[in-house]
Amino acid sequence: MSAPASEPRRAGRLLAAGLLSWSCIAIAQTPPAPAKSAAAPPAKPAAAAPAKPATAAAVETKPAPELADIPTSADGRYGIQVYVETLDVREAPAAGALVIAELQEGTRVVADARQGTWFRVTLTDGRTGWIGYVADKGSPNFSVDARPGIDRGLARAAGGAKAAAPEAPAAVAVAPEALPDDKVFQRRPMGRPLEPVIPTIDPRQVPPPSPLLPRETVPIPDRWRLVDNLKLVNQRWYDPYNPNELKGDRPIHGDDWFFNLGVISDTVYEARRLPTPIGAQSTQRSQSDDQFGYGKQSTFSQNLIISLSYLKGDTTFKPPEWEFRLVPVLNYNYTTVKEVRAVNIDPRNGTTRSDGFAAIQEAFIDYEYRVVSDRYDFDDVRVGIQPFISDFRGFLFQDQPIGIRFFGNRDSNRWQYNVGWFRRLEKDTNSGLNDIGKPLRDDDVFVANLYKQDFMVPGFTLQGTVVYNVNRETANEFLDNNGFQVRPAVLGDMRPHGYNVLYLGASGDGHFGLWNTTGSLYYALGRDDRNPFSQTSANINAFFAAAEVSRDFDWIRVRGSALYASGDKDPYDGKENGYDAILENPQFAGADTSFWIRQAVPLIGGGGITLSGRNGILPALRSSKDQGQSNFTNPGLTLLGIGADFDITPHWRAIANVNQLWFNNTSSLSVLRNQGDIDRNLGTDVSVAVQYRPLFSQNIVFNISAAALVPGKGFKQLFQADGSNTPYSILANLVLTY
Repeated sequence: MSAPASEPRRAGRLLAAGLLSWSCIAIAQTPPAPAKSAAAPPAKPAAAAPAKPATAAAVETKPAPELADIPTSADGRYGIQVYVETLDVREAPAAGALVIAELQEGTRVVADARQGTWFRVTLTDGRTGWIGYVADKGSPNFSVDARPGIDRGLARAAGGAKAAAPEAPAAVAVAPEALPDDKVFQRRPMGRPLEPVIPTIDPRQVPPPSPLLPRETVPIPDRWRLVDNLKLVNQRWYDPYNPNELKGDRPIHGDDWFFNLGVISDTVYEARRLPTPIGAQSTQRSQSDDQFGYGKQSTFSQNLIISLSYLKGDTTFKPPEWEFRLVPVLNYNYTTVKEVRAVNIDPRNGTTRSDGFAAIQEAFIDYEYRVVSDRYDFDDVRVGIQPFISDFRGFLFQDQPIGIRFFGNRDSNRWQYNVGWFRRLEKDTNSGLNDIGKPLRDDDVFVANLYKQDFMVPGFTLQGTVVYNVNRETANEFLDNNGFQVRPAVLGDMRPHGYNVLYLGASGDGHFGLWNTTGSLYYALGRDDRNPFSQTSANINAFFAAAEVSRDFDWIRVRGSALYASGDKDPYDGKENGYDAILENPQFAGADTSFWIRQAVPLIGGGGITLSGRNGILPALRSSKDQGQSNFTNPGLTLLGIGADFDITPHWRAIANVNQLWFNNTSSLSVLRNQGDIDRNLGTDVSVAVQYRPLFSQNIVFNISAAALVPGKGFKQLFQADGSNTPYSILANLVLTY
């Protein structure tokens, strides 16, 4: 034991201890972490006197204790506390023995035997091993406590053995105090948190499981019906929000055959005022000689859509291997007008029409014939009546034709492709649904497109499209269900004709930072067998562009829209420069809330054609958008619009749009109406809409909208419109989905 210090020296030590306690008291309370021990214990150094514990007011630095200074335990048990990050546990008390485990820093165990500098400990799995004592540069790799009864009153180690009481490192003698708990050892004073060290596992050292262990699992029929066994949900067949066999939530037989039932009720009531001609043979107003009649009309339409899908595959992780789908639709519609011959060519049928129809909108087989990566990139083929849309917004071709389509993806869905052939089906006149009871149309569409996700920036998808439309409907005239001629159109010489048109397109959809962007470009080129005006063949050369940009400001989305469709300059020059689509259904600039897009405006006095088609944006001068042929001799269109969506609450959304419309070239209108120069200003389309979702989902959606076309000079010249007969539409729509 060292001699006591002198008074001046003792005062200096007190001052140093006070400063050290003020700045870093944790160092005085927690043992410092010594460096990791060497692989084998070093030779025993010269003996030194054991360190004397200091009082609370003073700290003395002493050399680390040697094992010779640690007395032999009376009961043969020693308390061990690990000071290094990892301490090897060996199979025998020798430096070269096999390492069978590691103890982490702060671990406290009890040794039950000692051989020199080696102590035997018991591991949590019941095995025993040896740890060697090393004092590297005065810092031991673990502490040893030989006091009798060290295991009494201490916390037990992981293996069931009681942990040893901690002891301050010999290098720093501190006042005796209570042992800190395990959490203290998880951090080094003034240092970073300790990172867990996963020990090296030798499979040869892992004992096999005992065959006498009790079974720890309970068999269940399958993972899909686990909820049933646990009785967590009271399931009902009509409840689509909880696991339901009718909604494809679990297999109906086997492990991966599912059935999915979808039912949609779509109810529409529409009141409108349109330019309406008086009847040619007779009229409701016999004393009137005006060619424009009363334009008020109303329509009620009810669709019941039933989707039946039977598929194989674990679709949570990958596309289905097989899918068989059938979608029948039942329709009822009722229309009332103010003029005869507006709903039927026979004036004796009056001013109302009631009709019903049953259609098949989808009937196909889908087969996944190849999976090409471990991320379920696939190749698929679909055959039958199937939905198809050629671009993001339905500008060119959106239909449910019959055909065959190959599609798939690559590079974790970053690349997607479609290659297909479709033949268009005849449509029912009053419902617009497929009429499979009539022969297929002689109108073929060949499609190839390629998608690239995250093009240029993350979140933007680029699409390239090639579409080839071959129309050979050169037979005699075709009448619709109401008796009106739709092919060939009552336009020019009204002779049957066919055409070949190649559409080259590029589309994009996504966002650049905060700006949501979508757009399409199309260039149409081809040949028309017979132009109805020049009565000779003509070359088709037309252009289309549309874009919409929007940005969200909290609960408001503001957007701007622009569209250009080229118009024909001269109906007699052997060129057709007016752009027309195959079958459009644009979701753009307000879509069906817009008057111009929603309504079909007839070109009165210009033949049996319409200025624009229902659910269409192009002034294509067709006889019918659904049943007629494309027409590339038309005035074209320019649209500039602004709009906003207001998410007032999760239940309520308000929508507003204002679109200004111009014809690009009115020469074809002047020829058809035998009228002088017609102004390009078509008018201003103004619309507002409100959407209500009582369940915060799409299961119940109610929409109501109102729109009006404020006539421009060109519209007034065509229809003698004034402030008293502004065209308008009011639409109410209820959609119920199961």
